[in-house]
Amino acid sequence: MGNRFLRFSDNFNPLRAIFAQNFKAYMRVHRLNSLLVATLGLFLALVSTTVKANEEPGSERLDPAKVIMEHIQDSHEFHFFTLKKAHGEEFHATIPLPIILWSKERGLVAFSSSKFHHGHDAHEGYRMEHDKIHAVKMENGVEVLDESVHVYDISLTKNVVQMFLSLIILVVLMISVANKYKKGQGITSAPKGWQNAIEPVITFVRDEVAKPNLGKKYLKYLPYLLTVFFFILINNIFGLIPGSANVTGNIAFTVVLGVISFFVILFSTNKHFWGHIFWFPGVPTPVRIFIMLPVELLGVFTKPFALIVRLFANMVAGHIIILSFITLIFIFGSMSAVAGWGFSPLSIAFAVFIYMIEIMVAFIQAFIFTNLTAVFIGQAFEGGHEEGHH
Repeated sequence: MGNRFLRFSDNFNPLRAIFAQNFKAYMRVHRLNSLLVATLGLFLALVSTTVKANEEPGSERLDPAKVIMEHIQDSHEFHFFTLKKAHGEEFHATIPLPIILWSKERGLVAFSSSKFHHGHDAHEGYRMEHDKIHAVKMENGVEVLDESVHVYDISLTKNVVQMFLSLIILVVLMISVANKYKKGQGITSAPKGWQNAIEPVITFVRDEVAKPNLGKKYLKYLPYLLTVFFFILINNIFGLIPGSANVTGNIAFTVVLGVISFFVILFSTNKHFWGHIFWFPGVPTPVRIFIMLPVELLGVFTKPFALIVRLFANMVAGHIIILSFITLIFIFGSMSAVAGWGFSPLSIAFAVFIYMIEIMVAFIQAFIFTNLTAVFIGQAFEGGHEEGHH
């Protein structure tokens, strides 16, 4: 990079340019952290309002497990908070999403999730209970489940919508950065804007993940590794915004990523890899067949399983811990108002602390998933690591 800056005119100070660009990148990260902390404050206020509504006289007792699961599970709408009006009516601040249903008996149906009025009403012969949609019918003036209709729910849930938004942001961001390189910016001059922030990350993945694990074949797999890293990272960061979906905390999302990595690993194998599984020189035949072979075959499937569970568990755990600290305020408050108010500062302090850790975990988990994928691919072509260094 130093040779690139020597191309500038004598009146241009390269060190000053580097400092200015890095300072701008630092300020962007600082503003991002400030924004996330601000959103957490809003999140605490909204969750407190929602939970407090359940603690009002005459209302149902607070169920912490229900509150937490509602916030981390998928849904047919983006729900931000709920307020109770003077007459006991509830106001839900939500963004409804499209409901798309298909059944052999009734055909294709599409409408807005707002038609269900948060599960209170049925619409076009369907009712939603706990985000599960069932077919219903009227019998003797009473609404009952229509078990003769098998419903296929292909709706755009908040996980799906947010995943598409993340994909759009990833594509637009990377194309804009690539276009800057095509114009010479970052090659004959210092990188600017997001280009300056993303270039070190790409270099890090290339030098610390791809090259050490894949050797001379790193260029073949680098596009996939970078795509996985940034896609997971963007979804992790989005999941920290109040009201958004915790996409990487959904087992279906991590399963798809794990299965894709599994096929990439399988297509990277060679005869040496399978020979190591099915044949062990010098090992007695009974041990080879009844012990070594099952263990090695199981190891082929445990690798993607480790990727799936690690990402899912870590991203869900952080959200559950934050929500648990918040609901503790109202658990103590149900015992005594003094206990509730007294525990509030401690609970909020711990929630903010965990939230800041989750920002770091968002980057770490993206790195771990990418690095383990590179390790498993490198193991698939035996000798690739040594050949690359040779």
